[in-house]
Amino acid sequence: MTTPRTVQPVSPLTFTSYVRARGPVLLRTARSLTSNPNDAEDLLQTALTKTYLAWERIEDHRALDGYVRRALVNTRTSQWRKRRVDEYAVDELPEPDPLPQPDPAEQQAVRDAMWQAVLRLPDRQRAMVVLRYYEDMSEAATAELLGVSVGTVKSAVSRALAKLREDGELAAVTRPEAPESLTERAVAAREDARAMAA
Repeated sequence: MTTPRTVQPVSPLTFTSYVRARGPVLLRTARSLTSNPNDAEDLLQTALTKTYLAWERIEDHRALDGYVRRALVNTRTSQWRKRRVDEYAVDELPEPDPLPQPDPAEQQAVRDAMWQAVLRLPDRQRAMVVLRYYEDMSEAATAELLGVSVGTVKSAVSRALAKLREDGELAAVTRPEAPESLTERAVAAREDARAMAA
């Protein structure tokens, strides 16, 4: 008969300080993997629970972010396999016509449209794009984290970027109908000035 293994108490202060310090960054990663902020919080809680249970077994605490990211991706992959069918995408209100000069609101609209386009990508492609471009991970690090080859990452990211280039909703915000040319505006302004002087 074997004796049950006793769980060593984890130093809550050490784990708590890690969560306080890195929680916002990890939540951002979780939000990048899901399309719902509530799901992101649940995903992060699950990953942190796994990390807490393995805290004493993790030899290099400098690599905790990688461990938690791996737990996030693994948990999200499990959720993708048990996909819930009762969630539906909701159409967003169209973005206002962009101003001739880029302004902060326009830039935010482009970022929002880009994020919505990323959320429309298939789950696996979205995970790779998020890790490569939002988390700024290399192809090799992304491949290692997801347990796939570098070639798989390259081809999946290439296909995802092609889909983003052809996304109609994103194109409507990033490539709007060209406003009148600068020359036409300069001529009109000159004519207005002449009319006011006369």
